[in-house]
Amino acid sequence: MSDELVKSKLTRRDFIRHAAYAALATSAYGEVLDSGEEKKVKVVLVRDEDALDKNRNPNPKVIQSMLDKAVSELVGIDDPVEAWRRLVKPKDLVGIKTNVWSYLPTPREVEDAIRRRLKDAGVREDRILMDDRGAYQTLANCTALINVRPLRTHYWSGIGGCIKNYIMFVPDPWRYHPDTCAPLGHVWTLPSVKGKTRLNILVVLTPLFHGVGPHHFSPKYTWDYKGLMVSFDPVAIDAIGVRLLLAKRREFFGAEKPLVYSTHHIIYADKKYKVGTSDPSKIQLIKLGWLEGVLI
Repeated sequence: MSDELVKSKLTRRDFIRHAAYAALATSAYGEVLDSGEEKKVKVVLVRDEDALDKNRNPNPKVIQSMLDKAVSELVGIDDPVEAWRRLVKPKDLVGIKTNVWSYLPTPREVEDAIRRRLKDAGVREDRILMDDRGAYQTLANCTALINVRPLRTHYWSGIGGCIKNYIMFVPDPWRYHPDTCAPLGHVWTLPSVKGKTRLNILVVLTPLFHGVGPHHFSPKYTWDYKGLMVSFDPVAIDAIGVRLLLAKRREFFGAEKPLVYSTHHIIYADKKYKVGTSDPSKIQLIKLGWLEGVLI
């Protein structure tokens, strides 16, 4: 990893302009309208009151329905299978970049829902791979990637979101930890990743909104939000994730309570690495389904 990775600093003006929620973003998927205005990047949030059973386990049928609604809305096609056909082709070698952190892993029900729709879109089972910690070896040759992980606070990077989920595409992830993981966006510029991500999914079924150490987890600091977010832009979706965690912390603690560690890797992903655009005015948050306690 080059020294150039960590040398560049954002200006104070950049941080003041974008500090409201650490970053909001547009991406290469943004389109220019006839008026010359840039079309807002979509982040779709779908929630369902029945997403979890009484034991807080995901309901497979409801999860599939939620994913279908979210992807259809994002792509702009009513038929979810046809929407997935716009994302992947049968010839693709598709990698699902999941997350296996033992306390809050990507739920199997979400992984299964993704696999089901990939196969419905014509991708054979043997052309669908899934991994986390060995991604830099097992998923490097994939032609299409689906990025999926739960949202949580994180000791080094402020939050664990879609940007950080790709840190396992390098063999030396610890080298991306300095300055509260400011260089994370660099991973998205590597040949094993660049231009391959067809969909980012941030699982917000039971997010973790507070932690006090590198491996801290307490169910006390999770809540049944019962949602999924999807976007083409990992910067935008993570920025909305920050908003959600801050809103929950405000509700829980009864006052503004910033995250313990900076989430400025989201801004760096935009301003230095050009992964997305951190302009809060250029994200369209679309909310579907159950709205009680939506917070954002």
